[in-house]
This record gives sequence, C-alpha cells and structure tokens, in this order.
Amino acid sequence: MRGPELERFYDGHAQSLYAFLLNLTRDEADTRDLLQDIFVKLARDPDLLAGVRDERAFLIRLAHNAAIDLIRRRGTRDKTRDQFAAEITSPFVPCGDPDEQTFCAALTKALAELPPEQRAVVHLKLWEGLTFEQIASALDIPPNTAASRYRYGLDKLRERLRPLYEEMKRAE
Repeated sequence: MRGPELERFYDGHAQSLYAFLLNLTRDEADTRDLLQDIFVKLARDPDLLAGVRDERAFLIRLAHNAAIDLIRRRGTRDKTRDQFAAEITSPFVPCGDPDEQTFCAALTKALAELPPEQRAVVHLKLWEGLTFEQIASALDIPPNTAASRYRYGLDKLRERLRPLYEEMKRAE
C-alpha cells in the first residue's frame, strides 16, 4: 500500500477503529498502539488486502483480534477490569449538557461491565451501524451468536441504566 492509498485508507477507517478498540481495551495508550500496529502491518504488507471484499469488515477483524491478543497477554479479564476500574475512559465525545454528561458517564461504566465479546458486538451495532451479518463476518462468529451477544449486552445495559433513566424522567 503506497502513501496516498494508505492515507486514504487511514482517513476512512482510523476514527471508527479507534472508538472500537478503545471500547475493547479501555485504555487510550493501548488503543493508539494497536491502531498504529494495524496500519503499520498494512503498510508493510499491502498484499493483506488482496482479495478482500469488505475492507471495513477486514479491518474490524484485525482490530478485534489485536485487542483480544492484547487482553490475553495481560492475563485474565479480571486483571484488565482492575486496571481500568478506578478510571474508565469514555469512548464518547465530551458534551456541555450536565444530563448528557451524567448519562454518558453511566453508559461508559455500564459498557465497561459487559464482557468484551458483548461489548464488541454492541459497539459495532450501535455506533458503527453494522448488521448482524457484517458483525459476524468481521468477528468471525455466526450471525446468531452476534445477535445473541447483542441482545444479552443490551439487556445488561438496560438493567444497569434503568434507574438513571427513571430518575431523569421524574426530574423533567
């Protein structure tokens, strides 16, 4: 992959990959490192994209595999949770509205409590707008597994966020 082509590819995909990786790793430094590793890998071996039908799905799979490898290298999921439990990094853009800030903080915390497999599917469905078939292709899982992980993740988010939602409704 040559300079202009790599630049176009980076500009078209880096932001969404960053958000996806941050949602999985929960660490900005690790996310930046993984994103850099992905694009360095593509720059060094442009043939990786040869025959790829869906660039976005391919990149999501690369990112997902890189994040899972990182999590495994760190040890158990519990160790990873302990590292970010004190300060959770939000994948959301800061806003000025206090209610939105409260909701985003609660959603960030609730997302952090999801297992990485569910968090990945929820992110791809809600923030990337992918279908279950696209998610399944990107994560190399069956579409029914993607749908069930999404459903379980949403159920957990609803349960966790329901008290805040009810409190905000009463305050209106």
